[in-house]
Amino acid sequence: MEAGQLAAGAGLKAQAPGGGAAGGPAGRSREHGIPPLLAQAAAGSQAEALAALSSSAQGLPAPEVEARRRQYGTNQVATERPHRFIPDLLGRLRNPLNLMLMGLAALSGLIHDWQAASVISCMVVLSVMLATLQEHRSGRAAAALRAMVHTVIAVRRRPAPGMPPETADIPIAELVPGDVIHLAAGDLVPADVRLLTAKDLFVNQAALTGESMPVEKFAVDGARAETTGDIPNLALMGTAVVSGTATALVVLTGRNAVFGHIARAVAAQEPPTVFEEGLGRISRLMLGIIVVMAPLVFVINGLTKGDWFEALLFAVAVGVGLTPEMLPMLVTVNLAKGALVMSRRKVIVKRLNAIQNLGAMDVLCTDKTGTLTQDRVILKHHLDLNGRESGRVLELAYLNSYFQSGLRNLLDVAVLEHEDVGERMRIGDRWRLIDEVPFDFTRRRMSVVVESNGSGPVQRLLICKGAVEEVFDACTTARTGRAGETVVMLDAGHRAGLMHQSERLNEDGYRVIAIACKRLPPASPAHAYGVADEAGLELIGYIAFIDPPKESAAAALAALRQSGIEVKILTGDSPRITSKVCRMVGLPAGRVVLGSELDKLTPDEFAKTARENALFARLSPAHKEALVQTLRAQGRVVGVLGDGINDGPALKAADVGISVDNAADIAKESAGVILLEKSLTVLHDGVMEGRRVFVNLLKYLRMGASSNFGNIFSVLGASAWLPFLPMAPIQLLTNNLLYDISQTALPTDNVDDMALLRPRRWEVGKVRRYILCLGPVSSLFDYLTFAGLYWWLGASTPAGAPLFQTGWFLESLLSQTLVVHIIRTSRIPFVGSRASTPLLAATAAICLLGAWLPYSPLARILHLHEPPSSLWMMLVPILAGYLLLTFMVRSLLAGYLELD
Repeated sequence: MEAGQLAAGAGLKAQAPGGGAAGGPAGRSREHGIPPLLAQAAAGSQAEALAALSSSAQGLPAPEVEARRRQYGTNQVATERPHRFIPDLLGRLRNPLNLMLMGLAALSGLIHDWQAASVISCMVVLSVMLATLQEHRSGRAAAALRAMVHTVIAVRRRPAPGMPPETADIPIAELVPGDVIHLAAGDLVPADVRLLTAKDLFVNQAALTGESMPVEKFAVDGARAETTGDIPNLALMGTAVVSGTATALVVLTGRNAVFGHIARAVAAQEPPTVFEEGLGRISRLMLGIIVVMAPLVFVINGLTKGDWFEALLFAVAVGVGLTPEMLPMLVTVNLAKGALVMSRRKVIVKRLNAIQNLGAMDVLCTDKTGTLTQDRVILKHHLDLNGRESGRVLELAYLNSYFQSGLRNLLDVAVLEHEDVGERMRIGDRWRLIDEVPFDFTRRRMSVVVESNGSGPVQRLLICKGAVEEVFDACTTARTGRAGETVVMLDAGHRAGLMHQSERLNEDGYRVIAIACKRLPPASPAHAYGVADEAGLELIGYIAFIDPPKESAAAALAALRQSGIEVKILTGDSPRITSKVCRMVGLPAGRVVLGSELDKLTPDEFAKTARENALFARLSPAHKEALVQTLRAQGRVVGVLGDGINDGPALKAADVGISVDNAADIAKESAGVILLEKSLTVLHDGVMEGRRVFVNLLKYLRMGASSNFGNIFSVLGASAWLPFLPMAPIQLLTNNLLYDISQTALPTDNVDDMALLRPRRWEVGKVRRYILCLGPVSSLFDYLTFAGLYWWLGASTPAGAPLFQTGWFLESLLSQTLVVHIIRTSRIPFVGSRASTPLLAATAAICLLGAWLPYSPLARILHLHEPPSSLWMMLVPILAGYLLLTFMVRSLLAGYLELD
C-alpha cells in the first residue's frame, strides 16, 4: 500500500500554524490521498509555501519556535508511554494468570474459606507489586540510557525577529512546522518537508514506498502527483538522503507526518526478533505441559476423592505452580540490568531485546575503517603522476574539500588539517564556489566548480576527487612530465601504468584518492553543473592517506574468535588495502571477494561464497544487505557493525545492528546498539554482557525443568494413591509464591566464565532434555518423602493429611529453592562457583521463612501442622540426597544436556 493511501485512511489532521487544521473540517479532506497541507505546499511556489506556514527562508525566530513546540508537541512518531506505578499495577492485575488467581480467591470466598481467599489475594498483590516495582525501576533506567543517543539536524533559525539567521545542529525531536533545515548525504529526513533548494538530491524512499532505487528530488514549483511519494518537491519523514544536498521547509511533524500514520498502522506487524521467537517457543512448550497435566490432575483427584470442586481448586493451583509467571519480570529486569552494566562499558542499548541478540550473535560483519584501524586518517602523500610530492595536487584537493557542502568525511578533514595549506592559499581571497556535483555511492566521486577572485584572468575549474577507477573513467587525458608540462591521452597503455602506481600505494596500506580537473568556459550564474560535466577530465595525481591499525584490534579479534564469533569484513574499499590491513591485525589472509564477482553468482553459489569467505571488498550497500540476509537464512545470528550511509540496509537486515555515536543518522537509527567508542574490544564486552543476561534467564527455566515440572509427576502419583490431597491448594500457591520471590535475585547472580565461551540462544530441545533428565530426579525424592510420611510418620489417613501436606510443603519448597545452587553452575557449587550475595541471601531467607511457617500464627490459615522432630530427621537426608543426585546427574549428562 502506498504511503499516501495509508495516510488517507489514518485521518490525518494537517498542521497549520495559527490556524488549526488545514483542508476542511478536522483536516480530513484529501487531494489524491495526500495530506492537504503537503499538497498545498507542493503545488504552490516557495513563497506561498513559506507564507502558508508563517515562515521565511531565514527560518523561524526563537520565540515562535517555542510557541509552536507547545502547540504541536515533539517531533516524534510515537512516544513511549511513561511508567506510572498505579496504572502499571492495575494493568498487570488484568493478565490471565492473575485473573485466574483472583477467581480462585473469589471461589474460596463463596465457600466461606476466608483464610484461603485472604492468602491468595495477598499473594496476588505481593507478586504484582514486586514485579511492577522491578519493571518500573528497570524501565526508567532503560529510558535514561536511550535518551543518551539522539539524532540531530542542521536548522536555520533567527535568535529574534529581525536578527540574521544562525544555523545549528539540534535534536530532530525539537523540530516544528515552519523550520528551515539543511539536508545532506547520510541524513534521515526528520519530517515531511517541502524542498526550497536541491542539488543532485537522491532520496531512498524504501521505508515508505518499497522502491529499491533512490528517487531524485527537485525544488520545483507547482508539483502534483497521485501519491505523496511521487511528488518531486517533497521529502518525507523516515526516508534517507543517499546523495546531494538541499534546504527544506518543515511542513508536517511527528504523528501528523505521513510516516507517523504508517508507523501506527504497522507497529503491531513488526517481525519478532530471535530473542522473542525463542521465548515464544519456550512459553509454548510450558503451556503444552500445563494443558496436558492440569486436566489430568483434576480428573484423577475428582475420581479418587469424590470432591470435584476441591479437585478443581487443586488442579488450578497445580497449573499456577507450573506457570513461569516470573519469567516476564525476570526478562525485563535482566535486560535492564544488562543495559546499565553495558552503559558503563561505553555501550548504549536502544532496544532492550538487542542485548540477548548480541549474546546470541555468532557472525559479526564489519567494515575495517575505525574498527580494525584507528579511524585517524592522515594525509601522507600528495603525488603527481610521476610519484613526486606535488603542491598543485595538494591545492586542488584542498579546494575540493574546502568548498564541498555535502557529507564531509575523515579524508576531507585530513586534507583541510594538513600543515598550513589553508593559510597559504587564502581561499576566501582567491576563490569562490560556483557549484558542486555531490558524492554518491554509484559514481564514488564528487566535484566542485570554483572560480578565481584574483586580479588576473578569471579561471573556472571543475575539480574532481574520488575512487581511482571511477575518476579514471571520467578522464581522457593525464598530465605527466617532470614539471607536469606533458599532457598524454589516457589510453589503455598509460592507464595500466598509472593504475600500477596507485596499486603499489594500496599494497603499502594507503587509501588512495585520484585528483582530476578541467578548465571550464565562463557560464551564466544560473547555469547548473551536473554529473554530465564530469567528462573529459585531466588526471593530475593522487592523494594518499594512512589509517594505522589499532593496537587493540588483533587482541579483540582473537577474543571474538575464542568466544565463538566469526568475523567477516564487508567494505567498499580496495581489496589490496583490505587484505593488507587484515593481515596486520591477524585475520586469516584468505581470498578477497569483490562485489563485481558476487553479481555473477547464482543464488546457491552466492550462499556458498557468503558462508566460506571472510573478506569482501568493493561492496555496494545492496551487496552488504544481501550477504547479511543470506547468512541469516543459513541459521546464523548476524550482527552488523557500521557507521556509514551505505551500512544502513545491512544494519536493518541484521539480527542486531551496532553503530557508533558519531555515525551517519541512517546508521544510528537503524541500529539497536550504539557504541560510544568504535572498538571491537568495547563490542566484545557488550557481547559478554548479553550472554550473562541470557545465562541468568536460562537458570530460571532450568530450575523449572528440574523441580516444578518434576513435581507434576509427584502430584499425579500421589493423587491416585492417597485418600486425600497431597497438598492443599493454598499451600501449593504459597509454595509457588515463595519460590518465585527467591528467584527475583537471579539477575544479580555471578556467571561462570565457561558459560560465556560460545553464543547463547533459546533452544527448546535443551529445555526439553532438562525436563526429561532432571525432572524424574525431583519426583524420586518426592516419592521418598511420601513413603516416609505415609509409613514412618503414619500420615496415611485423612486425619493425618495436615502432617503429610506440611511435610511435602517443606520438602518441595526447600528442595526447589536450594537446587538453584546446583543448576546455576557446571562447577562444584560454593567451591568452584559462588552465587551472588543477593541470591545467597534470598534463598537463605526463603528457606528460613518456609521452615518457620508451620510454627507461625499463619500455620492455621495455611492448613500447616507443627512438624515433629522426626520429620526434620527425615527431610535433612532427603534434601541432601536430592541435591547430591542432581549434581551427579547433571555432571554425568553434561555433554548430552550441553550445559556450557
